[in-house]
Amino acid sequence: MGPKSASEAHHPDVVVAPTARIGHDVRIGRYVVIEPGVELGEGVTVGNHVTICEGARVGAGSRIADFAVVGKRPSLAKSSTAAGGELAGVVLGEECSVGSHTVLMAGSTFGDSCVIGDGAGVRERCTIGDAVVVGRNVTVENDTSIGSGTRIQSGAYVTAYVTIEEQVFIAPMVVTTNDNYMGRTEKRLTEMRGCTIRRGARVGGGAHILPGVEIGEDAFIATGAVVTRDVPARMVALGVPAKPIREVAAEELLENQ
Repeated sequence: MGPKSASEAHHPDVVVAPTARIGHDVRIGRYVVIEPGVELGEGVTVGNHVTICEGARVGAGSRIADFAVVGKRPSLAKSSTAAGGELAGVVLGEECSVGSHTVLMAGSTFGDSCVIGDGAGVRERCTIGDAVVVGRNVTVENDTSIGSGTRIQSGAYVTAYVTIEEQVFIAPMVVTTNDNYMGRTEKRLTEMRGCTIRRGARVGGGAHILPGVEIGEDAFIATGAVVTRDVPARMVALGVPAKPIREVAAEELLENQ
């Protein structure tokens, strides 16, 4: 059986809170829960077994696939370094695509035309620009910002407190880190910080980036590199530890695309 229109949402296998606002031409699948204060723009499509949590706003034309959870509130461990407190509902821009079994946390915002792949997770207080791709099974931890046009490929791990600017390319299985003490000593709490990846930089598959490292604009990090120090803009870096070896070719610079 296909998805229901908003007018059919009274069916017993769909629960829509009285305070939810459903736009025109919204299609709602089976076994869906839409909590209080949710806003669905015109032409939104909601798959089967989806939960859209309190206060979430979903822009016009967006599509949410089966088993997704949009706007989930976090349950933090006592040892978590993430901030607690109240969170506003998640905001999803227009014409976004949210994959199956994806979880988007409350307090985060997504621009227009974002694609979030199957099984991906984006934590609370993240800011995601327009036309960002978060690939299949990617994890984006809390308090991270990702600029417009950035592409993060399957299986990458973006830790908390990372800044990724516009038009960055992150290849599959890249790992970022933010804690040099790996959970030991109180000192780590004052020194914990993620990396910064500047506009147009490219990071090759399986690379690891250590806490606090800055990768400059249009830099190129080779596959399998371990980045322990800052990489200057427009430089190619490779190895373990990664070292700059030459400038990025002019025809590969973002300004020449």
